[in-house]
Amino acid sequence: MENIIINAMKAIILYNRRVLIVKRTQNNKIGAGIWEFVGGKLEFGEDLVSGLKREIMEETGLEVTVEKLLFATSFKTHDYRQVVIINYLCTSNTDRVVLSEEHTDYLWADKAALLKNLGRRTLKDLEENHILEQLDIE
Repeated sequence: MENIIINAMKAIILYNRRVLIVKRTQNNKIGAGIWEFVGGKLEFGEDLVSGLKREIMEETGLEVTVEKLLFATSFKTHDYRQVVIINYLCTSNTDRVVLSEEHTDYLWADKAALLKNLGRRTLKDLEENHILEQLDIE
């Protein structure tokens, strides 16, 4: 099988000192039922910020302000498939989320809820990059 690299962006979206996380559907091929930050794959020809804003709009109906690049990470999901994720800090002026069919639930999470719900790999990335200390969340 040919090697594949997936380029994706994720958004740590802040509103009222909370961070938005969304729960993948149970029928998702990769990461079924997990809580994650909003985002997705970069489409050919897109710049990173436009692709991120498109994914956020598609998945949540939110228009956000992309504040800054936070960190990038990479991992393999299979022997032949690697994912590169570029993580951005974003802000929203509303908490009114309209989920797409890709997710079944959402939560405006405080720090305790992030630690409880996010997966080990995501929490490790947040810790290694000192992200939770940088965020103004409760």
